[in-house]
Amino acid sequence: MSTDDAYLVGLRLAGKKVVVVGGGTVAQRRLPLLIASGADVHVITKAATPVVEALDGITLTLREFRDGDLEGAWYVIAATDDPAVNAAIVAEAESRRVFCVRADIAIEGTAVTPATLDYEGLSIGVLAGGEHRRSAAIRTAIREALQQGLIAEAGEDAPGVIKGGVALVGGGPGDPELMTVRGRRLLAHADVVVADRLAPQELLAELSPDIEVIDAAKIPYGRAMAQDAINNVLIDRAREGKFVVRLKGGDPFVFARGYEEIIACAEAGIPVTVVPGVTSAIAVPALAGVPVTHRGMNHEFVVVSGHVAPGHPESLTNWDALAAMTGTIVLLMAVERIEQFAKVLLEGGRPADTPVLVVQHGTTTAQRVLRSTLSEVPERIRSDGVRPPAIIVIGPVAAFGA
Repeated sequence: MSTDDAYLVGLRLAGKKVVVVGGGTVAQRRLPLLIASGADVHVITKAATPVVEALDGITLTLREFRDGDLEGAWYVIAATDDPAVNAAIVAEAESRRVFCVRADIAIEGTAVTPATLDYEGLSIGVLAGGEHRRSAAIRTAIREALQQGLIAEAGEDAPGVIKGGVALVGGGPGDPELMTVRGRRLLAHADVVVADRLAPQELLAELSPDIEVIDAAKIPYGRAMAQDAINNVLIDRAREGKFVVRLKGGDPFVFARGYEEIIACAEAGIPVTVVPGVTSAIAVPALAGVPVTHRGMNHEFVVVSGHVAPGHPESLTNWDALAAMTGTIVLLMAVERIEQFAKVLLEGGRPADTPVLVVQHGTTTAQRVLRSTLSEVPERIRSDGVRPPAIIVIGPVAAFGA
C-alpha cells in the first residue's frame, strides 16, 4: 500500500473494540483521541509508560502480543518497538479483514493515521504521503488560518457569531499576536467593529473594506454621555441585524467598563458573547522581564486604577492599606497623577527606595521602559516625557530584569 493512494474516511468507533499493541510514547499520543471517540480500547503491551498506565477508559493487559488478540476488533494500531511483532500484528489484522495502522512503517499497514485537528465542531485530517512532518505542518497552518479568520465559515453559522448580537472582545495589551484566537476569529466575522484606541490597530487594518469600523473615541457625545453613546451604537447596529464586535484593549472587565455595556445590551434584549483578553496589567510587566509575583518575595499583587486622585470623593481605593502591604502594586492610567500616588504611598510607609518599573506602549514596537524608585519616579516620568498609555509597577519584583 502507498500512503499516496490512501482513502480518507471518518470512523465512528463508539462502543467498538479497538486494539492498540504497544504502550510507549507512540501509543500514548494515539490513545486520548481513541478514548474520546468512545471506543472500547484494549491496550496490549509488555510495558507501559506511566501516562498510559494512568489512563482511564482503556483495558490494559501487560504481556506480549499473541495470536487471537485481535478477535472482534474493528480497528488496530501496531505500535511496538519490535518490527517483527508489528509485522505479525498487520498480518493477523489482514487475515481478519481489520484495518491496521503500523506506526513504525506506515506504508506496510492497511491504514494511515492522519495529522488531525478538531476546531469548533470540525474534524480535519491531513495525509502527506507518509511525510509526517509535512502533514503536521499543514495541519497546524490550517488551524492557525481558521483561528485568524483567514478561512471563513458561513457567517451566521460560525460558532459565536450571532446576527443581531454583540461580542465583547478583549484585544489584549497591544501586540496583535497576543489577542486570543477566539477573539480574532469573531473579529473576522464582524459586520461592525466598535473599537477603543487601545485595541490592536493592525488587526483593524486587515479587516474587509465592507466591515464598518467605528472609532469609539470619535463618537459625538458630551463628556458625561460617553458610555451611553457607545452603548447606543452597539444596540442600534445589533437591532439592524448585524453582528457587532466591541473591541477593547486588554480585558473587557479590567477597568474597561465592559460590564456596563453588558447591562445596556441585556436591558435592550441584545445577546452578548464575552471573550476575555490578556490584561496589560500582567502581560506588559511580564514582557518587560518583570513577574508581578515571585516565590519568597510577595504573596499578593493589586491592580489599581489611577483615573482619580487619592482623597477624591469618587475614589474607592484604600491607599493606606496599599502603602502598608509589601507586595506588588500595578497602577493603570496613573501617569497624569503619579506625584500624588507616590506621595500617598511614601507617607503611608512604603520605603523610598522601593523599585518601580514604568512601561509605555507595552508589547508594541513603540515600547519604552523606565526604571526608578518610588521617591524618584515622578521626576523621572516628567523628565523622560512618558505619556499614556503606560503601566507602573511598584514593589520588589520591579527590580527584576534590570
